[in-house]
Amino acid sequence: MTLQDKAQLAQKGITEEQIAKQLAYFEKGFPFLKLHAAASVGQGILAPTPDDQEKYLKAWETYTQTDKCVVKFVPASGAASRMFKNLFAFLGADYNEPQTSFEKTFFEKIDKFAFYNELNGVCKTATGKEIPQLVAEGQYKAVLSALLEPAGLNYGGLPKGLLKFHKYEEGNRTPLEEHLAEGALYAANKNGKVNIHFTVSPEHRALFEKLAKEKAEVYAKKYGVEYNITFSEQKPSTDTIAADMENKPFRDHGKLLFRPGGHGALIENLNDLDADVVFIKNIDNVVPDKLKGETVLYKKLIAGVLITLQQRVFSYLQLLDSGKYTHEQVLEILQFLQKRLYCKNPEVKDLEDAELVIYLKKKLNRPMRVCGMVKNVGEPGGGPFLAYNSDGTISLQILESSQIDMSDPAKKEMFENGTHFNPVDLVCAVRDYKGRKFNLPEYVDKATGFISSKSKDGKELKALELPGLWNGAMSDWNTVFVEVPLATFNPVKTVNDLLREQHQ
Repeated sequence: MTLQDKAQLAQKGITEEQIAKQLAYFEKGFPFLKLHAAASVGQGILAPTPDDQEKYLKAWETYTQTDKCVVKFVPASGAASRMFKNLFAFLGADYNEPQTSFEKTFFEKIDKFAFYNELNGVCKTATGKEIPQLVAEGQYKAVLSALLEPAGLNYGGLPKGLLKFHKYEEGNRTPLEEHLAEGALYAANKNGKVNIHFTVSPEHRALFEKLAKEKAEVYAKKYGVEYNITFSEQKPSTDTIAADMENKPFRDHGKLLFRPGGHGALIENLNDLDADVVFIKNIDNVVPDKLKGETVLYKKLIAGVLITLQQRVFSYLQLLDSGKYTHEQVLEILQFLQKRLYCKNPEVKDLEDAELVIYLKKKLNRPMRVCGMVKNVGEPGGGPFLAYNSDGTISLQILESSQIDMSDPAKKEMFENGTHFNPVDLVCAVRDYKGRKFNLPEYVDKATGFISSKSKDGKELKALELPGLWNGAMSDWNTVFVEVPLATFNPVKTVNDLLREQHQ
Protein backbone atom coordinates (compact mmCIF):
# COMPACT_ATOMS: atom_id res chain seq x y z
CA MET A 1 0.00 0.00 0.00
CA THR A 2 1.46 3.36 -1.04
CA LEU A 3 0.75 6.61 0.80
CA GLN A 4 -1.43 7.60 -2.16
CA ASP A 5 -3.41 4.34 -1.77
CA LYS A 6 -3.92 5.02 1.93
CA ALA A 7 -5.15 8.55 1.23
CA GLN A 8 -7.55 7.18 -1.40
CA LEU A 9 -8.97 4.63 1.06
CA ALA A 10 -9.36 7.24 3.81
CA GLN A 11 -11.25 9.49 1.41
CA LYS A 12 -13.70 6.69 0.61
CA GLY A 13 -14.06 5.46 4.16
CA ILE A 14 -12.71 1.98 3.32
CA THR A 15 -10.27 0.13 5.57
CA GLU A 16 -7.19 -1.84 4.47
CA GLU A 17 -8.75 -4.88 6.11
CA GLN A 18 -11.81 -4.59 3.82
CA ILE A 19 -9.52 -4.44 0.78
CA ALA A 20 -7.66 -7.56 1.95
CA LYS A 21 -10.97 -9.41 2.34
CA GLN A 22 -12.15 -8.31 -1.11
CA LEU A 23 -8.90 -9.41 -2.76
CA ALA A 24 -9.22 -12.77 -0.98
CA TYR A 25 -12.66 -13.23 -2.63
CA PHE A 26 -11.07 -12.72 -6.08
CA GLU A 27 -8.50 -15.34 -5.11
CA LYS A 28 -10.89 -18.02 -3.83
CA GLY A 29 -14.26 -17.00 -5.31
CA PHE A 30 -17.61 -17.32 -3.55
CA PRO A 31 -19.01 -20.68 -2.45
CA PHE A 32 -22.19 -21.94 -4.13
CA LEU A 33 -25.20 -22.07 -1.87
CA LYS A 34 -26.43 -25.46 -0.78
CA LEU A 35 -29.99 -25.93 -1.99
CA HIS A 36 -32.74 -27.88 -0.27
CA ALA A 37 -35.46 -27.36 -2.90
CA ALA A 38 -36.97 -24.82 -5.26
CA ALA A 39 -39.79 -23.02 -3.45
CA SER A 40 -43.26 -23.58 -4.90
CA VAL A 41 -46.88 -23.05 -3.88
CA GLY A 42 -47.37 -25.12 -0.72
CA GLN A 43 -43.63 -25.36 -0.23
CA GLY A 44 -42.52 -21.87 0.70
CA ILE A 45 -44.86 -19.84 -1.51
CA LEU A 46 -48.18 -18.70 -0.11
CA ALA A 47 -51.21 -18.43 -2.44
CA PRO A 48 -53.87 -16.78 -0.22
CA THR A 49 -57.52 -17.81 -0.66
CA PRO A 50 -60.06 -15.02 -1.37
CA ASP A 51 -61.05 -15.06 2.33
CA ASP A 52 -57.42 -14.74 3.41
CA GLN A 53 -56.87 -11.97 0.86
CA GLU A 54 -59.70 -9.98 2.40
CA LYS A 55 -58.24 -10.47 5.87
CA TYR A 56 -54.77 -9.31 4.75
CA LEU A 57 -56.13 -6.26 2.91
CA LYS A 58 -58.05 -5.28 6.02
CA ALA A 59 -54.90 -5.73 8.16
CA TRP A 60 -53.06 -3.28 5.90
CA GLU A 61 -55.88 -0.74 5.91
CA THR A 62 -55.91 -0.85 9.72
CA TYR A 63 -52.12 -0.44 9.87
CA THR A 64 -52.15 2.70 7.69
CA GLN A 65 -54.51 4.32 10.22
CA THR A 66 -51.88 4.11 12.99
CA ASP A 67 -48.89 6.41 13.59
CA LYS A 68 -46.47 3.98 11.95
CA CYS A 69 -44.12 5.29 9.28
CA VAL A 70 -44.34 3.67 5.83
CA VAL A 71 -41.73 4.44 3.13
CA LYS A 72 -41.65 3.47 -0.54
CA PHE A 73 -38.00 2.81 -1.48
CA VAL A 74 -37.09 2.94 -5.18
CA PRO A 75 -33.59 2.04 -6.44
CA ALA A 76 -33.33 4.54 -9.32
CA SER A 77 -29.66 4.96 -10.13
CA GLY A 78 -29.79 2.62 -13.13
CA ALA A 79 -28.56 4.33 -16.32
CA ALA A 80 -30.76 3.95 -19.38
CA SER A 81 -27.78 3.25 -21.66
CA ARG A 82 -28.53 -0.52 -21.60
CA MET A 83 -32.10 0.19 -22.76
CA PHE A 84 -30.63 1.62 -25.98
CA LYS A 85 -27.80 -0.88 -26.52
CA ASN A 86 -29.27 -2.04 -29.85
CA LEU A 87 -29.79 1.53 -31.07
CA PHE A 88 -26.25 2.55 -30.10
CA ALA A 89 -25.02 -0.45 -32.11
CA PHE A 90 -26.98 0.79 -35.17
CA LEU A 91 -25.64 4.33 -34.67
CA GLY A 92 -22.08 2.97 -34.84
CA ALA A 93 -22.76 0.40 -37.59
CA ASP A 94 -21.42 0.67 -41.13
CA TYR A 95 -24.95 0.49 -42.62
CA ASN A 96 -27.48 3.32 -42.64
CA GLU A 97 -30.85 1.56 -42.99
CA PRO A 98 -32.39 -0.58 -40.18
CA GLN A 99 -31.32 -4.22 -40.67
CA THR A 100 -32.25 -6.11 -37.51
CA SER A 101 -35.83 -6.78 -36.46
CA PHE A 102 -35.18 -4.63 -33.34
CA GLU A 103 -34.13 -1.62 -35.45
CA LYS A 104 -37.03 -2.08 -37.86
CA THR A 105 -39.60 -2.35 -35.06
CA PHE A 106 -38.25 0.78 -33.39
CA PHE A 107 -38.65 2.90 -36.53
CA GLU A 108 -41.94 1.34 -37.71
CA LYS A 109 -43.57 2.17 -34.37
CA ILE A 110 -41.61 5.26 -33.39
CA ASP A 111 -44.76 7.41 -33.08
CA LYS A 112 -46.06 5.07 -30.35
CA PHE A 113 -43.35 6.11 -27.86
CA ALA A 114 -44.25 8.64 -25.16
CA PHE A 115 -41.11 10.62 -26.05
CA TYR A 116 -42.09 10.96 -29.74
CA ASN A 117 -43.34 14.57 -29.67
CA GLU A 118 -40.32 15.80 -27.75
CA LEU A 119 -37.98 13.92 -30.07
CA ASN A 120 -39.81 15.33 -33.09
CA GLY A 121 -39.28 18.85 -31.72
CA VAL A 122 -35.56 18.24 -31.22
CA CYS A 123 -35.21 16.82 -34.75
CA LYS A 124 -36.98 19.87 -36.19
CA THR A 125 -34.69 22.27 -34.30
CA ALA A 126 -31.54 20.37 -35.25
CA THR A 127 -32.28 19.55 -38.90
CA GLY A 128 -35.27 21.67 -39.88
CA LYS A 129 -37.14 18.41 -40.58
CA GLU A 130 -39.65 16.29 -38.66
CA ILE A 131 -39.20 12.55 -38.01
CA PRO A 132 -41.41 11.26 -40.89
CA GLN A 133 -39.42 13.31 -43.40
CA LEU A 134 -36.05 12.24 -41.98
CA VAL A 135 -37.14 8.58 -42.11
CA ALA A 136 -38.45 8.98 -45.67
CA GLU A 137 -35.06 10.38 -46.68
CA GLY A 138 -33.26 7.49 -44.97
CA GLN A 139 -31.74 9.74 -42.28
CA TYR A 140 -32.37 7.21 -39.51
CA LYS A 141 -29.16 8.01 -37.68
CA ALA A 142 -30.05 11.71 -37.43
CA VAL A 143 -33.18 10.65 -35.51
CA LEU A 144 -31.15 8.39 -33.22
CA SER A 145 -28.52 10.99 -32.43
CA ALA A 146 -31.34 13.42 -31.53
CA LEU A 147 -32.69 10.78 -29.13
CA LEU A 148 -29.46 9.48 -27.58
CA GLU A 149 -26.81 12.17 -27.68
CA PRO A 150 -26.23 15.11 -25.29
CA ALA A 151 -27.03 17.70 -27.98
CA GLY A 152 -30.52 16.14 -28.27
CA LEU A 153 -32.70 14.47 -25.62
CA ASN A 154 -29.60 12.71 -24.19
CA TYR A 155 -31.63 9.56 -23.44
CA GLY A 156 -28.42 7.54 -23.77
CA GLY A 157 -26.92 9.42 -20.83
CA LEU A 158 -29.89 9.76 -18.49
CA PRO A 159 -31.18 7.36 -15.83
CA LYS A 160 -34.33 5.34 -16.63
CA GLY A 161 -36.34 7.18 -13.99
CA LEU A 162 -36.27 10.44 -16.01
CA LEU A 163 -37.32 9.12 -19.44
CA LYS A 164 -40.84 9.53 -20.79
CA PHE A 165 -42.42 6.05 -20.49
CA HIS A 166 -46.21 6.45 -20.77
CA LYS A 167 -48.66 8.62 -22.69
CA TYR A 168 -51.47 10.52 -20.95
CA GLU A 169 -53.92 13.19 -22.13
CA GLU A 170 -52.68 15.64 -19.49
CA GLY A 171 -48.98 15.09 -20.23
CA ASN A 172 -46.71 12.07 -20.56
CA ARG A 173 -45.09 10.47 -17.53
CA THR A 174 -41.67 9.30 -16.41
CA PRO A 175 -41.20 6.28 -14.06
CA LEU A 176 -40.50 8.75 -11.23
CA GLU A 177 -44.03 10.15 -11.68
CA GLU A 178 -45.58 6.67 -11.92
CA HIS A 179 -43.99 5.84 -8.56
CA LEU A 180 -45.46 9.02 -7.06
CA ALA A 181 -48.90 7.97 -8.30
CA GLU A 182 -48.43 4.40 -7.03
CA GLY A 183 -47.24 5.59 -3.62
CA ALA A 184 -50.40 7.64 -3.17
CA LEU A 185 -52.50 4.53 -3.83
CA TYR A 186 -51.04 2.15 -1.24
CA ALA A 187 -48.47 3.87 0.98
CA ALA A 188 -50.34 6.95 2.29
CA ASN A 189 -50.79 7.25 6.06
CA LYS A 190 -53.93 8.38 7.91
CA ASN A 191 -52.98 12.04 7.34
CA GLY A 192 -52.50 11.46 3.62
CA LYS A 193 -48.71 11.68 3.83
CA VAL A 194 -46.69 9.63 1.35
CA ASN A 195 -42.95 9.03 1.98
CA ILE A 196 -40.95 8.10 -1.11
CA HIS A 197 -37.19 7.61 -1.17
CA PHE A 198 -35.19 7.32 -4.40
CA THR A 199 -31.58 6.14 -4.50
CA VAL A 200 -29.87 7.98 -7.36
CA SER A 201 -26.40 8.43 -8.80
CA PRO A 202 -24.62 11.67 -7.81
CA GLU A 203 -24.45 13.00 -11.37
CA HIS A 204 -28.23 12.79 -11.82
CA ARG A 205 -29.40 13.85 -8.40
CA ALA A 206 -30.11 17.48 -9.35
CA LEU A 207 -32.24 16.37 -12.32
CA PHE A 208 -34.26 14.01 -10.10
CA GLU A 209 -34.76 16.70 -7.47
CA LYS A 210 -35.90 19.20 -10.09
CA LEU A 211 -38.46 16.81 -11.62
CA ALA A 212 -39.76 15.71 -8.19
CA LYS A 213 -40.21 19.34 -7.17
CA GLU A 214 -42.11 20.15 -10.37
CA LYS A 215 -44.38 17.12 -10.22
CA ALA A 216 -45.05 16.55 -6.49
CA GLU A 217 -47.65 19.31 -6.42
CA VAL A 218 -49.46 17.96 -9.48
CA TYR A 219 -49.87 14.47 -8.00
CA ALA A 220 -50.52 15.76 -4.47
CA LYS A 221 -53.50 17.61 -5.90
CA LYS A 222 -54.63 14.71 -8.07
CA TYR A 223 -54.62 12.18 -5.19
CA GLY A 224 -55.30 14.44 -2.22
CA VAL A 225 -52.00 13.53 -0.52
CA GLU A 226 -48.85 15.27 0.66
CA TYR A 227 -45.47 13.97 -0.49
CA ASN A 228 -42.25 13.72 1.45
CA ILE A 229 -39.73 12.86 -1.29
CA THR A 230 -36.12 12.18 -0.32
CA PHE A 231 -32.98 11.06 -2.16
CA SER A 232 -29.72 9.34 -1.32
CA GLU A 233 -26.70 8.01 -3.21
CA GLN A 234 -24.69 4.83 -2.85
CA LYS A 235 -21.99 5.48 -0.28
CA PRO A 236 -18.38 5.62 -1.53
CA SER A 237 -17.53 3.25 1.36
CA THR A 238 -19.56 0.52 -0.41
CA ASP A 239 -17.43 0.69 -3.58
CA THR A 240 -15.32 -2.41 -4.19
CA ILE A 241 -11.79 -2.72 -5.50
CA ALA A 242 -11.22 -4.02 -9.03
CA ALA A 243 -8.61 -6.72 -9.60
CA ASP A 244 -6.45 -7.66 -12.56
CA MET A 245 -6.28 -11.18 -13.97
CA GLU A 246 -3.65 -12.08 -11.31
CA ASN A 247 -6.09 -10.99 -8.55
CA LYS A 248 -3.87 -8.01 -7.67
CA PRO A 249 -5.42 -4.54 -7.26
CA PHE A 250 -6.17 -3.04 -10.70
CA ARG A 251 -4.50 0.34 -11.20
CA ASP A 252 -5.61 3.13 -13.48
CA HIS A 253 -2.77 5.65 -14.04
CA GLY A 254 -1.18 4.43 -10.81
CA LYS A 255 -4.36 4.85 -8.72
CA LEU A 256 -6.43 1.99 -7.30
CA LEU A 257 -9.60 1.46 -9.34
CA PHE A 258 -12.87 1.19 -7.42
CA ARG A 259 -16.27 0.31 -8.81
CA PRO A 260 -19.81 0.67 -7.36
CA GLY A 261 -20.68 -2.45 -5.32
CA GLY A 262 -24.02 -3.11 -7.10
CA HIS A 263 -27.53 -2.91 -5.62
CA GLY A 264 -26.39 -4.75 -2.49
CA ALA A 265 -24.72 -1.48 -1.45
CA LEU A 266 -28.22 -0.06 -0.93
CA ILE A 267 -28.66 -2.04 2.30
CA GLU A 268 -26.80 0.95 3.83
CA ASN A 269 -29.31 3.43 2.35
CA LEU A 270 -32.20 1.27 3.52
CA ASN A 271 -30.64 1.13 6.97
CA ASP A 272 -30.51 4.93 7.15
CA LEU A 273 -34.28 5.28 6.70
CA ASP A 274 -36.35 6.02 9.77
CA ALA A 275 -39.30 3.76 8.99
CA ASP A 276 -41.43 0.92 10.32
CA VAL A 277 -42.38 -0.63 6.98
CA VAL A 278 -40.62 -0.19 3.64
CA PHE A 279 -41.88 -1.16 0.17
CA ILE A 280 -39.11 -1.88 -2.38
CA LYS A 281 -39.65 -1.90 -6.12
CA ASN A 282 -37.38 -1.17 -9.09
CA ILE A 283 -37.70 2.13 -10.95
CA ASP A 284 -38.61 0.59 -14.34
CA ASN A 285 -41.37 -1.76 -13.15
CA VAL A 286 -44.31 0.61 -13.61
CA VAL A 287 -47.55 0.64 -15.59
CA PRO A 288 -49.97 3.37 -16.70
CA ASP A 289 -52.95 4.20 -14.45
CA LYS A 290 -55.37 1.97 -16.36
CA LEU A 291 -53.38 -1.09 -15.27
CA LYS A 292 -52.43 -0.02 -11.74
CA GLY A 293 -55.39 -1.72 -10.02
CA GLU A 294 -53.80 -5.15 -9.75
CA THR A 295 -50.41 -3.75 -8.73
CA VAL A 296 -51.96 -1.72 -5.93
CA LEU A 297 -54.13 -4.60 -4.72
CA TYR A 298 -51.18 -6.99 -4.44
CA LYS A 299 -48.92 -4.39 -2.82
CA LYS A 300 -51.54 -3.96 -0.09
CA LEU A 301 -51.96 -7.73 0.12
CA ILE A 302 -48.28 -8.54 0.69
CA ALA A 303 -48.09 -5.68 3.21
CA GLY A 304 -51.08 -7.20 5.03
CA VAL A 305 -49.29 -10.57 5.15
CA LEU A 306 -46.22 -8.83 6.61
CA ILE A 307 -48.18 -7.00 9.31
CA THR A 308 -50.17 -10.10 10.29
CA LEU A 309 -46.99 -12.19 10.69
CA GLN A 310 -45.15 -9.39 12.48
CA GLN A 311 -47.92 -9.03 15.06
CA ARG A 312 -47.71 -12.75 15.86
CA VAL A 313 -43.92 -12.61 16.10
CA PHE A 314 -44.11 -9.65 18.49
CA SER A 315 -46.65 -11.35 20.75
CA TYR A 316 -44.55 -14.55 20.83
CA LEU A 317 -41.38 -12.61 21.70
CA GLN A 318 -43.19 -10.78 24.50
CA LEU A 319 -44.45 -14.12 25.83
CA LEU A 320 -40.93 -15.62 25.75
CA ASP A 321 -39.55 -12.49 27.44
CA SER A 322 -42.07 -12.81 30.27
CA GLY A 323 -40.80 -16.28 31.19
CA LYS A 324 -44.45 -17.32 31.76
CA TYR A 325 -44.89 -19.86 29.00
CA THR A 326 -45.79 -23.54 28.89
CA HIS A 327 -44.06 -26.35 26.99
CA GLU A 328 -47.09 -26.42 24.64
CA GLN A 329 -46.68 -22.70 23.88
CA VAL A 330 -43.00 -23.19 23.08
CA LEU A 331 -43.95 -25.97 20.64
CA GLU A 332 -46.64 -23.74 19.09
CA ILE A 333 -44.02 -21.01 18.49
CA LEU A 334 -41.66 -23.57 16.95
CA GLN A 335 -44.47 -24.74 14.63
CA PHE A 336 -45.12 -21.11 13.60
CA LEU A 337 -41.41 -20.59 12.83
CA GLN A 338 -41.28 -23.76 10.74
CA LYS A 339 -44.65 -23.64 8.99
CA ARG A 340 -45.33 -19.92 8.56
CA LEU A 341 -41.82 -18.47 8.35
CA TYR A 342 -40.35 -21.58 6.65
CA CYS A 343 -37.32 -21.60 8.92
CA LYS A 344 -36.41 -25.20 9.72
CA ASN A 345 -33.70 -26.62 11.93
CA PRO A 346 -33.09 -30.40 11.90
CA GLU A 347 -31.36 -30.15 15.32
CA VAL A 348 -34.17 -28.65 17.44
CA LYS A 349 -35.73 -31.99 18.37
CA ASP A 350 -32.76 -32.58 20.68
CA LEU A 351 -32.99 -29.24 22.50
CA GLU A 352 -34.27 -28.70 26.04
CA ASP A 353 -36.97 -26.02 26.44
CA ALA A 354 -34.50 -23.45 27.79
CA GLU A 355 -32.18 -23.90 24.78
CA LEU A 356 -35.15 -23.96 22.42
CA VAL A 357 -36.36 -20.61 23.77
CA ILE A 358 -32.94 -19.04 23.09
CA TYR A 359 -33.05 -20.42 19.53
CA LEU A 360 -36.63 -19.16 18.97
CA LYS A 361 -35.82 -15.68 20.25
CA LYS A 362 -32.82 -15.46 17.95
CA LYS A 363 -34.77 -16.55 14.87
CA LEU A 364 -37.92 -14.52 15.55
CA ASN A 365 -36.19 -11.26 16.47
CA ARG A 366 -34.94 -10.41 12.98
CA PRO A 367 -35.99 -8.07 10.16
CA MET A 368 -38.81 -9.54 8.10
CA ARG A 369 -39.72 -9.31 4.42
CA VAL A 370 -42.60 -10.55 2.33
CA CYS A 371 -41.76 -10.89 -1.37
CA GLY A 372 -44.13 -11.23 -4.30
CA MET A 373 -43.24 -14.11 -6.62
CA VAL A 374 -44.41 -14.46 -10.21
CA LYS A 375 -45.03 -17.69 -12.15
CA ASN A 376 -42.23 -18.57 -14.54
CA VAL A 377 -43.04 -17.76 -18.14
CA GLY A 378 -39.76 -18.26 -19.96
CA GLU A 379 -36.19 -17.95 -18.87
CA PRO A 380 -35.87 -18.07 -15.08
CA GLY A 381 -34.02 -15.12 -13.58
CA GLY A 382 -33.42 -15.00 -9.84
CA GLY A 383 -35.78 -17.35 -8.11
CA PRO A 384 -37.21 -18.49 -4.77
CA PHE A 385 -35.43 -21.42 -3.06
CA LEU A 386 -35.18 -23.16 0.26
CA ALA A 387 -31.45 -23.05 1.00
CA TYR A 388 -29.12 -24.08 3.82
CA ASN A 389 -27.63 -21.35 6.01
CA SER A 390 -24.21 -21.43 7.66
CA ASP A 391 -25.82 -22.41 11.01
CA GLY A 392 -27.39 -25.55 9.49
CA THR A 393 -30.93 -24.13 9.31
CA ILE A 394 -32.96 -24.06 6.10
CA SER A 395 -34.76 -20.88 5.08
CA LEU A 396 -36.27 -19.11 2.08
CA GLN A 397 -33.82 -17.20 -0.12
CA ILE A 398 -33.91 -15.40 -3.47
CA LEU A 399 -31.00 -16.78 -5.48
CA GLU A 400 -29.38 -15.80 -8.77
CA SER A 401 -28.15 -18.49 -11.15
CA SER A 402 -24.52 -17.55 -10.36
CA GLN A 403 -25.06 -18.70 -6.75
CA ILE A 404 -26.04 -22.19 -7.85
CA ASP A 405 -23.61 -24.92 -8.86
CA MET A 406 -24.81 -25.63 -12.42
CA SER A 407 -22.23 -28.39 -12.84
CA ASP A 408 -24.23 -30.44 -10.32
CA PRO A 409 -27.07 -32.03 -12.35
CA ALA A 410 -29.44 -32.19 -9.35
CA LYS A 411 -28.95 -28.47 -8.56
CA LYS A 412 -29.24 -27.51 -12.23
CA GLU A 413 -32.50 -29.45 -12.50
CA MET A 414 -33.81 -27.75 -9.34
CA PHE A 415 -33.04 -24.36 -10.87
CA GLU A 416 -34.57 -25.21 -14.25
CA ASN A 417 -37.74 -26.65 -12.74
CA GLY A 418 -38.35 -23.61 -10.53
CA THR A 419 -42.01 -22.61 -10.92
CA HIS A 420 -41.57 -18.95 -9.97
CA PHE A 421 -39.14 -16.05 -10.33
CA ASN A 422 -38.40 -12.87 -8.43
CA PRO A 423 -39.93 -9.62 -9.74
CA VAL A 424 -38.39 -7.46 -6.96
CA ASP A 425 -41.64 -6.75 -5.17
CA LEU A 426 -40.81 -6.56 -1.47
CA VAL A 427 -42.26 -5.15 1.70
CA CYS A 428 -40.00 -5.06 4.74
CA ALA A 429 -40.45 -4.68 8.50
CA VAL A 430 -37.31 -3.15 9.97
CA ARG A 431 -38.04 -2.59 13.69
CA ASP A 432 -37.97 -5.10 16.53
CA TYR A 433 -40.75 -5.85 19.02
CA LYS A 434 -39.49 -3.11 21.33
CA GLY A 435 -39.72 -0.52 18.56
CA ARG A 436 -35.95 -0.32 17.97
CA LYS A 437 -34.48 -0.23 14.48
CA PHE A 438 -32.62 -3.34 13.39
CA ASN A 439 -29.08 -2.66 12.20
CA LEU A 440 -29.52 -4.19 8.74
CA PRO A 441 -25.82 -4.66 7.75
CA GLU A 442 -25.58 -7.24 10.58
CA TYR A 443 -27.96 -9.53 8.64
CA VAL A 444 -25.93 -9.67 5.41
CA ASP A 445 -24.33 -12.97 4.35
CA LYS A 446 -20.97 -11.65 3.17
CA ALA A 447 -20.13 -14.91 1.41
CA THR A 448 -22.81 -14.37 -1.26
CA GLY A 449 -21.21 -11.76 -3.53
CA PHE A 450 -20.57 -12.09 -7.26
CA ILE A 451 -17.46 -11.70 -9.40
CA SER A 452 -17.91 -10.46 -12.96
CA SER A 453 -15.58 -9.72 -15.88
CA LYS A 454 -15.36 -6.10 -17.03
CA SER A 455 -12.81 -3.95 -18.81
CA LYS A 456 -11.27 -0.50 -18.44
CA ASP A 457 -9.69 1.24 -21.44
CA GLY A 458 -9.49 -2.11 -23.21
CA LYS A 459 -7.81 -3.90 -20.28
CA GLU A 460 -9.64 -6.83 -18.70
CA LEU A 461 -10.48 -6.66 -15.03
CA LYS A 462 -12.48 -8.52 -12.39
CA ALA A 463 -15.24 -6.67 -10.56
CA LEU A 464 -16.69 -7.59 -7.20
CA GLU A 465 -20.39 -7.13 -6.50
CA LEU A 466 -21.61 -7.08 -2.93
CA PRO A 467 -24.32 -9.56 -1.89
CA GLY A 468 -27.43 -8.40 -3.81
CA LEU A 469 -29.98 -6.29 -1.94
CA TRP A 470 -32.71 -8.96 -2.06
CA ASN A 471 -30.22 -11.87 -2.23
CA GLY A 472 -27.41 -12.17 0.31
CA ALA A 473 -27.93 -8.70 1.81
CA MET A 474 -31.22 -9.95 3.29
CA SER A 475 -30.06 -13.52 3.81
CA ASP A 476 -30.55 -13.54 7.57
CA TRP A 477 -34.05 -12.02 7.53
CA ASN A 478 -37.30 -13.86 8.12
CA THR A 479 -38.65 -14.31 4.61
CA VAL A 480 -42.08 -15.21 3.25
CA PHE A 481 -43.02 -15.57 -0.42
CA VAL A 482 -46.49 -14.80 -1.80
CA GLU A 483 -47.66 -15.60 -5.31
CA VAL A 484 -48.56 -12.42 -7.26
CA PRO A 485 -49.91 -12.20 -10.83
CA LEU A 486 -47.66 -11.64 -13.83
CA ALA A 487 -49.57 -8.39 -14.51
CA THR A 488 -47.65 -6.82 -11.59
CA PHE A 489 -44.30 -7.36 -13.38
CA ASN A 490 -43.62 -5.05 -16.32
CA PRO A 491 -39.93 -4.11 -16.38
CA VAL A 492 -38.43 -2.11 -19.25
CA LYS A 493 -35.12 -3.68 -20.21
CA THR A 494 -34.96 -2.36 -23.82
CA VAL A 495 -36.62 0.67 -25.39
CA ASN A 496 -38.86 -1.62 -27.47
CA ASP A 497 -40.35 -3.04 -24.27
CA LEU A 498 -42.22 0.29 -24.11
CA LEU A 499 -44.17 -0.90 -27.18
CA ARG A 500 -45.69 -3.82 -25.22
CA GLU A 501 -49.38 -3.32 -24.54
CA GLN A 502 -48.74 -2.93 -20.79
CA HIS A 503 -46.88 0.33 -21.51
CA GLN A 504 -49.14 1.68 -24.23
